[in-house]
Amino acid sequence: ISSLVSLSGSETGLLGLAFHPNYQQNGYFYVNYTRASNGATRVSRFSRSTSNPQVADPNSELVLLEISQPFSNHNGGCIRFGPDGFLYIGMGDGGSAGDPGNRAQNPTNLLGKMLRLNVDGPGGYTIPLSNPFFGQTDTLPEIWASGMRNPWKFNFDKLTGALWIADVGQNAMEEINFQEAGDHFPHNYGWRCYEGTNTYNTSGCLGSSNYTFPVATYNRVTPH
Repeated sequence: ISSLVSLSGSETGLLGLAFHPNYQQNGYFYVNYTRASNGATRVSRFSRSTSNPQVADPNSELVLLEISQPFSNHNGGCIRFGPDGFLYIGMGDGGSAGDPGNRAQNPTNLLGKMLRLNVDGPGGYTIPLSNPFFGQTDTLPEIWASGMRNPWKFNFDKLTGALWIADVGQNAMEEINFQEAGDHFPHNYGWRCYEGTNTYNTSGCLGSSNYTFPVATYNRVTPH
């Protein structure tokens, strides 16, 4: 699918791939890429070839999401299936620096979020009933967690099912966020109000008790 994928920006390309938990039976896998025609993030399902199971069918694309990107950087890109069988998607804040559109804190924007989809539903995906904003009208129901800057890598603990998220800092501090398995609380990891545990831009932000702070941070000098 190289003709579909943008390589023109600093953080663009084919950024994520995840096989469906039942891939052996259904032949589905999912990719996250920046679209060549407009730079948007596209999350799509593809299928393996019916004539040769060792290759994919490039004409089998089913687009789940297409999310506009205002800048070429901070596309996130990591996608994983959780132990619950749902597809998790890491979305950066839209790029530039300092989240100029405050998208990570905007509940009606998918940028700067962790998303969670049931891809076994009709039309590509449905919203899991256990998503924290299921049925609400003031927050997009795909959102699993907010306040992310650029969650470029995340994974699930194979023993406990807990979620570990690596999020990129602005200039001073990198962070690792953590969510216990079975925790359906609507976590807000703080960006752009906080960079790690440091205040960054608290204009319009709530009190600190409304945010989930990282379990580990490291700055440019000394890890702590």
